[in-house]
Amino acid sequence: MSLRSDAAALHPELVALRRDLHRAPEIGLELPRTQEKVLGALDGLGLEIALGERLTSVTAVLRGGGGPGGTVLLRGDMDALPVTEASGEEFSSEVAGAMHACGHDLHTAGLVGAARLLAARRDELRGDVVFMFQPGEEGCDGAGAMLDEGVLTASGRPVDAAFGLHVSASRTARGRFTCRPGPLMAASDAVEVRVLGAGGHGSAPEQSRDPIPAACEMVSALQTRMTRGFGAFEPAVLTVGSFHAGTRRNVIPDDAVFEATVRSFDPEVRERIRAEVIRVCEGIAAAHGLDVEVRYEAEYPLTVNHDEGHEFVAGTVREVFGEERFTLLPQPMTGSEDFSRVLAKVPGAFVFLGASRSADPDTAPDNHSPRAAFDDSVLADGATLLAELACRRLTVLAA
Repeated sequence: MSLRSDAAALHPELVALRRDLHRAPEIGLELPRTQEKVLGALDGLGLEIALGERLTSVTAVLRGGGGPGGTVLLRGDMDALPVTEASGEEFSSEVAGAMHACGHDLHTAGLVGAARLLAARRDELRGDVVFMFQPGEEGCDGAGAMLDEGVLTASGRPVDAAFGLHVSASRTARGRFTCRPGPLMAASDAVEVRVLGAGGHGSAPEQSRDPIPAACEMVSALQTRMTRGFGAFEPAVLTVGSFHAGTRRNVIPDDAVFEATVRSFDPEVRERIRAEVIRVCEGIAAAHGLDVEVRYEAEYPLTVNHDEGHEFVAGTVREVFGEERFTLLPQPMTGSEDFSRVLAKVPGAFVFLGASRSADPDTAPDNHSPRAAFDDSVLADGATLLAELACRRLTVLAA
């Protein structure tokens, strides 16, 4: 039987696992219940299991019996987001303020499926497979932590190729795989700005140093600088997603704090944005007679698919699922990924899979929305692709 037919037989179990994970989301680097569920799903497969020290990761190694060869890594992230679910799913999150709004529950269940498919064929595998179950993708750099703890040498030798898959709640038709060579996803940086003033009574602002107007001016000025300081062919995004100041309407606070995310595709542009953000905030603070603290931190690097890795993914999708199931992504996405750290060290590719519940994915709520709804009918195909990529790549490496 083919991997695809075997995955179809596994599908009900994968759906059950995904919905169990969805009901009990965990955030960040510490996912003890999720780790326990993954370990239970892998039990009996004869894998060599290692748990993370700084995070609740699971690294599982499958030893192939088909002769000496290389090592392929497959990755699935496991963490949720601090979002209150409003999807209406009957298996919605039972944890207040947490939701699998980015589909990582599908990634985890799909990687478990790939592990089960490949374990059943261990005697045919021409090398080893490393399954990377990763916490903390959402802003916690779980991939970086797992690299520090040796996931790329978990089999006893360096990984030769790496592949990851991400589902999309919108824009991509259900069941459609999309990928592109070269830059795929943006680099990301984090900005925190604290404007320091002197609080007082709201009726007498002249007796205080009000940080709120200055902070608001900074937000507006930063948006303007992105359109006036950078050319149309220097794509970059700055979004202020958090702004906090004060306790009530008649009290001028001591400080105001806002946070932003910055996405870019060029190292030189990335550095210029950093300098501009600091310059703008310091200049406006000085004009208001205030102090400001700007914390600008580099997060994830640019996600770059290796050309050969992309072609390998595209060819595999077309052969296994049909030409119509693959679409070349026309341009990079401004989202970011810490799988970028893996691809910076190992040849491979990252691929997207449409999983929208809507008949019109162009109008469906996107990943990270409290109304994001993912169709788990794609689970078997996601698991199939990961398993096929590992099998086929090991055969190439052994040739």
